[in-house]
This record gives sequence, C-alpha cells and structure tokens, in this order.
Amino acid sequence: MSRPTAPWARARSLRSELSLDRGLQTMVGLIAHEWIEPHGGAEKVLDRFVELFPAADVFCLWDDTRGARYSDRDVRESWIARTPLRRTKHLALPAMLPTWLRVANDSHDWVLASSHLFAHHAASGRGSRATSFAYIHTPARYIWAPEYDRRGNSLLARVARRPLQAVDRRAAQNVDVPIANSHFIARRIAESWGREAVVVHPPVDVARIQAVPDWTAQVDPEEAAVLDSLPAEFLLGASRFVPYKRLDLVVRAGELTNLPVVLAGSGPDEAALRDLATQARVPVRILSRPSDNMLFALYQRSLAYVFPPVEDFGIMPVEAIAAGAPVVVNVVGGANETVAATGGGATFHEGSDSSLRAAVNAAIAVDRQAGSKAARAFDAAKFDQKMRNLIGSA
Repeated sequence: MSRPTAPWARARSLRSELSLDRGLQTMVGLIAHEWIEPHGGAEKVLDRFVELFPAADVFCLWDDTRGARYSDRDVRESWIARTPLRRTKHLALPAMLPTWLRVANDSHDWVLASSHLFAHHAASGRGSRATSFAYIHTPARYIWAPEYDRRGNSLLARVARRPLQAVDRRAAQNVDVPIANSHFIARRIAESWGREAVVVHPPVDVARIQAVPDWTAQVDPEEAAVLDSLPAEFLLGASRFVPYKRLDLVVRAGELTNLPVVLAGSGPDEAALRDLATQARVPVRILSRPSDNMLFALYQRSLAYVFPPVEDFGIMPVEAIAAGAPVVVNVVGGANETVAATGGGATFHEGSDSSLRAAVNAAIAVDRQAGSKAARAFDAAKFDQKMRNLIGSA
C-alpha cells in the first residue's frame, strides 16, 4: 500500500510549481505552429499552449481562421500568408524551409514549436539562443512515412524526399527537447531523426465530457430531432471526411456485424461517402458538421466508436472512451496505446474482415464505466502540468 503524501512534501511540491510559474512569467517565449486551421487535433494542442503561456509570442505560416481562433492574441503570420501559396500547401513547401529559418527568435528565452511538418526548424533560426522545445505530432508523413500519406506518392514528393530528409534530420538535431505525442511517434522520431523524445500525450477534454451525464439534453432542438431519428443501436464513425480517415471501413464494420452506421463530420470526401452509403448493405446515416455537444451525445448513444486510420495519437477515441463508448482502432498507430491504457476497446488488423468483425464484437462487450474512469489519465489538466514542468525546469 502506498503511503499518503506528507504535508511538508505537498507544500514543497506547491512551492516548486509556483517557482516554475514565476520563472515562466519572467521569460520571453515564442510558440510556433505550422498553420492554423478551424479544426484539428494539432489545433487543440495549440489552444492549450496559447492558454498556458499567455505572454508568449505566437507565429504561424498562415492563419486560416483569419484571427478568429485567437482573437485576443497578436498572432504573427509569415509572408506566405499574403500570397496564393497558402491555398496550395505542396507548392508552398519550398518556401516553408527558409521561412522557418528566418523566424526572429534571438530575443526569446524559449521556443515551443508545434510541428507536423517543418515548424521545429524554428529552432535553427539565425542567431537563436533560445532553449527550444518541439512538440512533434509526427515527422512529416510524406517525407518519412509515405505509406501513411498518399501525398508522398506524387512524383514531386518522391524526387524531393531524400534532400528534404537530409535537411529535416539536420534541423532536428538543433531541438533541445523533442516531445512526442505518443510512443508510436517517439519511435518514428528515433527512426527518422536519431533523437530520443519525451512522450506527453495530447490534451483531451475528459473532465468537460464527463461533467454531463447525458449530452442529449445539451443539444439544440434541430440536433435533438436528428438524435431521435437514429436507430436504437448503431456504430459511429466521426472524423474529418478525408480519404486517410478510412470511414469506408466503418461502413464495412457495420456490414460485417449487421449493424446500422452513423458517420459524423465534414470534408471534401462527403460526396463519395454519400455514394458509399447508398450502396451499403446496412443503413448508413451521414451527419454533417455536428456540434461538440452533438458529437458527445453520439459517443454516448453508440454501441461502439470505430476509428480505422493509422493515427499518430487519436484524440477522438479518447473522447469516446471518456464518454462511455467502447472503441475499435487500428492495431498500428498511437490510438492502440490509449486502448491498451484504458481497456476501453479493441484493435483490428487492417485488411482482415474477420479481425474487424471480432474487434467490434469484443469492443461492445467491454466495461464502459471502467474505460471511462481510466480515460481521466489523458485529461487536459495533466497535459498542462507536464508541459509547464518541462519548459519551466529546462
């Protein structure tokens, strides 16, 4: 049995945290992010950084929310934001590298890059004396793991891969503290850059989700009517409607188990998914642009949440587990770690119908309450404390 923490030990811990906070308040920081989108897991991490470090400068290549996401902060954009390049990321790629190297961080005490492409190159900026941290969502997939990103199969990407790998590996050596969002990504960082990374899982709104026993009561009348029209039992797929999220496998899971399917989200693949829904052997409903409250209600109502992609971490499966929904995730990727840690679902091997069917059946049988309780380990407050300690102590 563990001993209770002595009062003097708790006081010493509190004094240490206060000292770290005072130290951070006196230092000048820079938060660097690739580009700001209206939605996305990387943006949820950035939200926490912006809130954690209110005095830090914020820099991005461009802001697709036009300042709306952080209306109370002065977010600096690069020169690319004033050009058509912002609308074509692959064409902007050659301009990104020198832009990150020119980020003015010589006057900063620390730099925190939120990187899934080249933002960590800000640590290599000219004249930089700042202590650099890089929160790595993933090393650039189409450079280092094209098997997970179709963009990496283009002729331009194949030609540029080797030179970009050399530049990227060299820049990664200048990061003082690499931070991975999962053990899966930590292994990829080691393989790609030869660096050992600290693992800090992304923030999940567990406390917020679990504060409401029944989210059905929190949706607006229009969404309440939609909820009332859904089948009593269904499998849920929810994400951006893009090909790599593999929502077609959610439909396949429904066909294999003879269960209706609900797909929730938005994106360029919506028309293709609607075509798929008309051809499916089970009923498939597509709900476009659900609110957060609606999404949480769908988690709670579903038999299971099916999340097929190979994901770097996967915030949504943890949200689902926190809401009490068992999950089915790919055995490859970061989402597998959260299922193992919470016992909140099952994994499947992509390409195997029998594995997918067995995973759905196994997930439906798990203890929802136990998984929901275990999901609290991923709450945003724990992320905040780990990041404050990392930056303050370094």
